Amino acid sequence: MNIVIFGAGAIGSLFGALLSKKNKVILIGRKPHVKAICRNGLTIDGKTKLNVKVAAADSVDKVDTHVDLLILTVKSYDTETSIKQATSIVSENTVVISIQNGLGNIDGIKKFVNRGNIIAGVTTHGVFFSKPGVIKHTGKGTTILGELNGSKTKRIDNIVNIFNRAGIKTFVSEDILKEIWIKAIVNSCINPLTTFFQCKNGYLLENPVLEKILEKICEESTSIANAYGIDLASSSMIQKTKEVVKDTYENHSSMLQSILQGKKTEIESINGRIVEVGRKHNAKTLMNEILVYSIKSMCED
Repeated sequence: MNIVIFGAGAIGSLFGALLSKKNKVILIGRKPHVKAICRNGLTIDGKTKLNVKVAAADSVDKVDTHVDLLILTVKSYDTETSIKQATSIVSENTVVISIQNGLGNIDGIKKFVNRGNIIAGVTTHGVFFSKPGVIKHTGKGTTILGELNGSKTKRIDNIVNIFNRAGIKTFVSEDILKEIWIKAIVNSCINPLTTFFQCKNGYLLENPVLEKILEKICEESTSIANAYGIDLASSSMIQKTKEVVKDTYENHSSMLQSILQGKKTEIESINGRIVEVGRKHNAKTLMNEILVYSIKSMCED
């Protein structure tokens, strides 16, 4: 299968390396990373140890083959710009898979791609970008993919099988939008708190004050999801969030990594989007508003 991964950062590079073992994969990433991959191959260290020769380019314009799967792993704030650029390689038979953080990515993709061509996904793999050409896999996780209408199709089964054969443990969801909200709620608690306090994920449970704040954020974010029509219990979401913290105890969140690297964060597509939805449905949004303001204040020159 011909697969293009647009957004060959940490997670995109991990998936690309694994999928390239049994498929023709082209990574689209930044020039330094692409140059290193073309010169020395793509190296994955940590939980997965691998060096693969895989095609890489710094622009979709350099893709000259039919594309069966286009996997978007770009940051949420780059979604619309990226999918607009990628329309040149998306045919009526190309399946576009979004494996991104945050809420609103599917809405952005639908502006340029037919809804029927889109599949959504979430993943819990822990990965960070070490240096051009090298990715560190810090924690093995699972991946969930699903059709937007919740149907169990032959197409989704085939794609999940491709992922599993590549060593990416993947399941089918019949309610992928709910899965996206679950991950967004977890991220709404962990990412901004670890970023503001400049700490590893595990410290959120070591510090009783931060643990209580995490619970309050989780309750508010879950309440907003409920108002939107997503059936989730706050007690279950608090438990799940704490499980994620424990599973990623030594990790630095992706948002903290962005801040430390002087890059833009995804605060708007996570907490910002939750605030937006909450306001539309007359739900309380104070905790999330504070987090959005706090993270934005850290990014000011």
